[in-house]
This record gives sequence, C-alpha cells and structure tokens, in this order.
Amino acid sequence: MSRTSRPTTPLPDFCRLPAVAALFAVGALTVTLMWLAPDNARGWRGYSVGMLFVTWLSVLIALALCYARRWLQRLGGWMPYAGVWLLIELVVALASVVARWMDIALQLDLVHTTPAAFVRDNLLITALLGAAMLRYFYVLAQWQARLAAVAHAKVDALQARIRPHFLFNSMNTVAALVRVDPAAAERTIEDLCELFRAALGHSERGQPGHEGTLGEELTLIERYLAIEQLRLGERLRVRRELDGLPADYPLPRLLLQPLVENAVRHGVQPLREGGEVVLRGHVAERALHIEIGNPLPPGPGTPGHGHGLTNVRQRVAWRYGARATVAAGPQQDRFVVQLRLPLDPPPAEDA
Repeated sequence: MSRTSRPTTPLPDFCRLPAVAALFAVGALTVTLMWLAPDNARGWRGYSVGMLFVTWLSVLIALALCYARRWLQRLGGWMPYAGVWLLIELVVALASVVARWMDIALQLDLVHTTPAAFVRDNLLITALLGAAMLRYFYVLAQWQARLAAVAHAKVDALQARIRPHFLFNSMNTVAALVRVDPAAAERTIEDLCELFRAALGHSERGQPGHEGTLGEELTLIERYLAIEQLRLGERLRVRRELDGLPADYPLPRLLLQPLVENAVRHGVQPLREGGEVVLRGHVAERALHIEIGNPLPPGPGTPGHGHGLTNVRQRVAWRYGARATVAAGPQQDRFVVQLRLPLDPPPAEDA
C-alpha cells in the first residue's frame, strides 16, 4: 500500500552565493551589534576575531548544508527546515569546540570564558538567529511558490485562448484559398495546428509544459506571420534582423508571439497602406536583446499594448529575475518593445 507523500517545501540553494552571503551577513551583523554594546570592552581585536570566527562558521555551515540539501529536501512539511536548524547547531557546536581547543592549545587568549560557556553561548545565539533566518527563508519560499502559481495561471490563461477574430479571419482565409490555391490552404491549416498546439501548452514531443526555446518561438512566429501575410497581403511587410541568436536559449512558450500579434493587430492592420513590422535580435553584454517594432497609426487608434505587455513583464520577471528587463513605448513614429534577457538564466522551476 502506497503512503501519501507530504508536500515538500523547497529549501534555499546553499551552494549558491545569495544563501552563503545571507549566512555571513547575519553572523557579521550579530558580531557588530555585540561589539557596539555599551559594556563591550574588547576593542578592534575582539571584533576582528569575531568576524574571522563568523566567516569560518559561514563557510562550514554553507558546505554542510550544500552537501546535505539533497537528502533534507526529501523530507516533507517543516522537516527540511528542522533538519537544517539541527545541522547548523551541530556544525556550530563542533566548530566552537575546535576553536576553543585551539585557543587553549596555542595560548592565544582570545576567549575569556570557560569552554562549556563558550559553546553554550554560541549554540544559544545560533539557535535564535538560525530559527529567525530559516523562518525568513520559509516565508520567502512560500511567496515565491505563490508567485510561480500566479505566473503559471496567467500562462495557462494566455495559452488557453486564441483570439476569436484571429481564428475567424484565418478560417476565412483558408476557405478562400481552398479552390484558388489548395497548397497554400494546406500550409495555413498546418500553421494553425502549430499555433493551437503551442496555445494548449504542448511541446513537439507531445508533453505538456511551459518551457520552450528561442528557436521554437521564432518558428511559431513565422507560422503566425505566414497566416497574416495571406490575409493582409502586401500591406504586411516584415523585416528580420535575427542573425546569430542562440536557438537553444530557454524561453517560455508564447512569450514573443503575442507581442508580434499586437504589432500586426495594432500597428499594421489599422493602416490602409499597411506597414512594416521589424524583428531585431542580437547578443551583447552577456544578454540577449530582442526588439519588436511596428508603425504607430495616426490618431488614438484601437487600444492595445496593455494587458499583453503586463503579462509578458510578469512572466519575464518570474522566469529570469531582476536581471531581465522589458521596455515598451513610442519611438518617433513607431511603437517598440525591447526585451533584455540574461544569457545564463536560472533553471526553470517546475510547475
């Protein structure tokens, strides 16, 4: 009989610099506050020794948690954090015993309390600070999980809908081409199938998922533009400057295609003479730069570039973090959306 598994709360990655820096920052802040206490008379020598001890402890704790994280993560509920707390206490106890023994053996006279009191005080301080720090990590993990759930829900909402007007126009295009150009009608149906497959969140292998690649997204954009080219004809002109882009770059599905669709719908379609959509991309300063531009129609035009852009900004922020940016706005007589994505994005979290 299978047992029901308890939900697992993700632990911080103690092998990465942010978690190690947090450990050191908490320890350094504690030493500084103790040094600034009114009854402290140890001076700079005591402060330097304390900072050295905290640095040593931070490295030891980070190494222990880094190697133990894989086993601790298998526990459910609060148990991973309880295991981290106990492991921190064990490391501090062993390190305190070693440090006090070295102080006595080398006659450095750096610690003026008994060995038992030294270990006891360090354990009490670590117990309080460790509990507070782990509580912070737990709340942060819960917040990130909720943010991921909201982001996935918005991705699902975007993928689950194809604008009715686009589907209606595409089917009318297919109906008009069936007798005139059956081959073009067949290609249009194939392009529509690919768009629906992406909208339903399925990869080429038939597995559901939200993560794709830049090459797959550009292929999807070309299929969409092929359909719109048949509908708008010479009114739609596309200029592509996308040489040298990494095709295997991880990219959320349907991230760029809605921006191109907005460019066609709000920039080219309202103009009687049509217009040019410009797709640019290049790699610079360890980042991938993508730009999508379209002409600005005279007058107020049809409202657009609102909800879709907000959705893209939130998905980019969730997937790539603070190093990624999305900028959009008029530039002379064109509306331009610019994305800057780091070349080394963090690994995608599972839904």
